[in-house]
Amino acid sequence: MRSCVVPACRALRMRRGQSVPVAGRMMMMMEEEDGGNVAFSARNKRCRNKKQAGKDVAVQGTNDSSIVSKCSMASLGYFNDCFLKGFVNKTTRRAPLINRGYYVRAKAVDYSLHRFLQHTASYSQRQILSLGAGFDSLYFRLKASGELKNVIVYEVDFPDVVQRKATLIKNKQEFMELIGCMNEIKPAQMDHLYLCGLDYKLLGIDLTEIAELDNLLMETGLNPAYPTLLLSEVVLTYMKDASSSAVIHWAANRFSSAVFVVYEQIRPDDPFGQVMQQHFTQLNSTLHALTQFPGKEAQRKRFLNEGWEECHCIDMNEFYTGFIPEQEKQRIEMLEPFDEYEEWHLKCSHYLILSASKGDLKTCLFFHSLPDFHPNKLDTYDPLRISVSPCDIETENPLFKRFAHCSSLIAPNVVLISGGFGSRVGQHGRLRDAMLMVKSGPVWKCGSVNNEGSIHLLTERMFHSMTSFCDSHCVIFGGRTSPLKPVTSILLLKCEVGDSIISSINLSVKEVECIGTAPTPRWRHTGTEVIYKGQRYLFIYGGRSPKDLVLNDWHFLNLEDYSWADILVIGPTPESRHSHSACSWRGGVLIAGGLGATQIPLASVFHLRPMQSGFFWDRIQVTDSFIPRYSHTAHILGDKLFLLGGVTIYTDSIPEVTVIDLKTGESLDYHIDTNLVKWPLMLHNHSSVLLMKERQVLVIGGGGNCFSFGTHLNHQPVLLQLPEL
Repeated sequence: MRSCVVPACRALRMRRGQSVPVAGRMMMMMEEEDGGNVAFSARNKRCRNKKQAGKDVAVQGTNDSSIVSKCSMASLGYFNDCFLKGFVNKTTRRAPLINRGYYVRAKAVDYSLHRFLQHTASYSQRQILSLGAGFDSLYFRLKASGELKNVIVYEVDFPDVVQRKATLIKNKQEFMELIGCMNEIKPAQMDHLYLCGLDYKLLGIDLTEIAELDNLLMETGLNPAYPTLLLSEVVLTYMKDASSSAVIHWAANRFSSAVFVVYEQIRPDDPFGQVMQQHFTQLNSTLHALTQFPGKEAQRKRFLNEGWEECHCIDMNEFYTGFIPEQEKQRIEMLEPFDEYEEWHLKCSHYLILSASKGDLKTCLFFHSLPDFHPNKLDTYDPLRISVSPCDIETENPLFKRFAHCSSLIAPNVVLISGGFGSRVGQHGRLRDAMLMVKSGPVWKCGSVNNEGSIHLLTERMFHSMTSFCDSHCVIFGGRTSPLKPVTSILLLKCEVGDSIISSINLSVKEVECIGTAPTPRWRHTGTEVIYKGQRYLFIYGGRSPKDLVLNDWHFLNLEDYSWADILVIGPTPESRHSHSACSWRGGVLIAGGLGATQIPLASVFHLRPMQSGFFWDRIQVTDSFIPRYSHTAHILGDKLFLLGGVTIYTDSIPEVTVIDLKTGESLDYHIDTNLVKWPLMLHNHSSVLLMKERQVLVIGGGGNCFSFGTHLNHQPVLLQLPEL
């Protein structure tokens, strides 16, 4: 949910996270990490003009929405903080993706706090200055645990936000007992200082007013000579660059020994980043810093140029991978069902945690890049390019907007699409429909299939496999309706094509009763046709289940009598994986990429090669390592493997198109030129069909939830022109 809103230049104080105050003066509008739309009339009267007032309110609203999400995360056991609930009217449960996003944010900030406290433990006095503190509870959490010995905490935010926070604190005995004795507020401080304890100061002032801020901090006891930790969670980016740079410069000049920790957004230009930017712009909370400081290196140089002596930063994928112990990750996996890996990794790739330091704390750098976390990447100066253009569709159809579905070429120029999650009757949900695309000249016609008598057997499944084989048949296997409910039915679909027009195509569906012991129900697996001793088999590999985060088994289904066969497979077993790609090749299967058991994308390629007595796993040696990825699609043309799209945690790289020569092991990365596509083209959770004669790939659907920024689904199919190699 979103709530009230704050100004671009004042946002600095607020973003740490607040919710609807217990006083309940604001209406929560949308479920977003940042944003809202509630007006603060008192604040508006003080603003210079209505436009600035709207910006101020918008930015302040990010605080109220954020605290609700933090409470949800803490109440489910992600992070231990019993004080957050004191700043909300009631707890609202967020989606698992939102909970995870706020968990990794809380862990990164908490890691910074404890590193600072440990590093400065020998000092007689220390300071924490939280800029844009909002309804943050860090003082109460650390004070209750006895960790604020010789530490004074200063919190700064907008006067309206601070006034509401002070009221909530004063009305709760447990808060006041932790603060203890209150110092008397001097007349000169009355307009800005709302709470003044021995080790806790709550100040309300606009961060763009640097001189007033500096004077107020000095009046309330801040000592520039003491080791100081400055915190800014998604605050600087709401300010215009000149104002936020002034804050960074002031801090570097004012404190002799300090560490500045910043958490905020990066990478505005890729499809996820475009959706993220559009979201905040619509909320009147523009992310100003993204234009001039779009990435980690630009942010690092910014702090160095403003006077800080050292600066390191990493994105949240790096933090989660390298700074959170495996045992803790396993605990998180068990808290609630989760299956939004793509959205989770994309969210984490678009936020950084930065630490800049100086003086005696120069070496007190909290974050460092992980070894081997930056594989080869596309040449950004002169990349190889592949063109993509919208597919020429006779009539637009909202059912094209879907993800986690399947597509299959079931007859020449006839594509069948099934399942997934997407648009239906004006809202989003799981889809059970079957949809056809038929090419007639340069135009594709689309529509629902006929034969209502059996279509009802199609279930609302996501992340299933649909494998076509002879005579316009295809098999649907696996999938899920939720991370707790895998689909167990196996369907056989037969398409009868008349004159290659929609109205003449019938699709019959029947449930298959298989012989033998069935595999573990699963999704995010692959199903591929293989040939063994002249017989066709459906080869099921990998995936995940409600109990297993990743599976590493395989199964053969005889497509003649639908019996599960026990066929010998030897050789080096591939790593466990799901969300990989699989292509039929030379009678066997080529497996590429996927998400591994440790939730790290893989870059390995394996060939299940047929032998006289079974199959053998061969690892394809790729001489030029390619970007690890998952949630991609793959096709083989000749002896070339084309990997299309996907998600990676290696954010300096973009997994657009990689071509691997299966004879030599050489690989080439291609950039997709999307100038002809008028919307952000997301190449994950999509499906694709190879049109061999045209040397094109038809890409259907794709996209998903963009954290709290809304759901983005590709608007219509596109055609990707494969290069001549």
